[in-house]
Amino acid sequence: MSDRYSFLALARHAVNRRRPWPRALLRPTLRKAYDAVIVGGGGHGLATAYFLAKEHGIRNVAVLERGAIGQGNSGRNTQVTRSDYFHLVSSKFFDRSLKLYEGLSRELNYNIMLSQRGKVSLVHSPHEMEIARRTVNAIRMNGVDAELVTRRELAKLEPMLNLDSRFPVEGAAVQWRGGISRHDAVVWAFARAASRLGVDIVQGCEVTGFTIDGGRVRGVETTQGPVAAPRVLMAVAGHASELARKAGLKLPIHSTCLQAMVTEPVKPIIDHVLVSAAVHVYVSQTGRGEVVIGGGADVFNSYAQRGGLPVFEANAQAAVELFPCLSRLRIMRQWAGTADITPDTSPIMGTTPIEGLFISAGWGTGGYKAIPAGGETMAWTLANGQPHELIRAFGLERFATGALVDEGAASGVAH
Repeated sequence: MSDRYSFLALARHAVNRRRPWPRALLRPTLRKAYDAVIVGGGGHGLATAYFLAKEHGIRNVAVLERGAIGQGNSGRNTQVTRSDYFHLVSSKFFDRSLKLYEGLSRELNYNIMLSQRGKVSLVHSPHEMEIARRTVNAIRMNGVDAELVTRRELAKLEPMLNLDSRFPVEGAAVQWRGGISRHDAVVWAFARAASRLGVDIVQGCEVTGFTIDGGRVRGVETTQGPVAAPRVLMAVAGHASELARKAGLKLPIHSTCLQAMVTEPVKPIIDHVLVSAAVHVYVSQTGRGEVVIGGGADVFNSYAQRGGLPVFEANAQAAVELFPCLSRLRIMRQWAGTADITPDTSPIMGTTPIEGLFISAGWGTGGYKAIPAGGETMAWTLANGQPHELIRAFGLERFATGALVDEGAASGVAH
């Protein structure tokens, strides 16, 4: 369907101006039946569709998005990629995702602008330093890279960082492979690749209900008519509870606003992704020079996708606490996503009590960094009818058995 992006293709189109670039994404008409339907045109839904088509040969797939692809949380996050999680099951899963990210531009023939500049978690007291030392050792035992740096080393890494703020900095835990990428590029990369493999990506199509017979899903009801399918995946992030309720399921999830902001662009002043749980903020700088600032989630549940002023002010104040030079910059944009948070802050992935109905939800603040592995493992799960080994611990049934995967301490600053 589409030319492969390359320097030669660019030169060919430059010479022959009458030859237009083909559409990156087709506009298919929704059919009456598919082998699989994926509800949600964000990163996870599109990645699952891509891996279903590429790895399992299931190409008669529809991705149904009520708005535009990437319009939800996939386009509202702060683009951080990392895998420094505490529990072994989490480390294995997120490190698999990070490894996929490292080869994603070549895999999908689309530059996702991955910048592995290092993710630095600040430590503000001797007690925290001891906890960080134990955490780093645990992460290393899980087979993931991590190390401690001293206050003196940190001063060299981030010269603009205020080490003597209200919360003096003692050192930091660092994952050098962590970093950022372009969230819109990731969405479009998977969408383009899936479309080229024959997947129907239907935008402006809202799922209004499910067709369930004898405890098994038979299809979905949409604003464009009913669609039959023996396999349906719910991948709608913050609206997972709302959608699952239409299938008669009650999820242990609460949704709340998680907001961020960017400043006007300036010359490079922040070289890494910095996180501080004590000051309650994370800061990075994009390739265009904008400083990205994020922090805690709003304290009340909401689907509004716009944050409250108190959290906005707290995030800005915390960023200035760490980098006083930011106080003179203007805020250019502010936005919010809907974070779907579980009691143990780990995702819900795999099967549901309804046969043929699958779920990928409860990502909280970890959804973006999990997109490649989430798509790969959920595609395997849909194709085989049982959870992939990497995600068995994240099943919905753990909330009944008590086998929780508590990653609250590794979820950054937002929970």
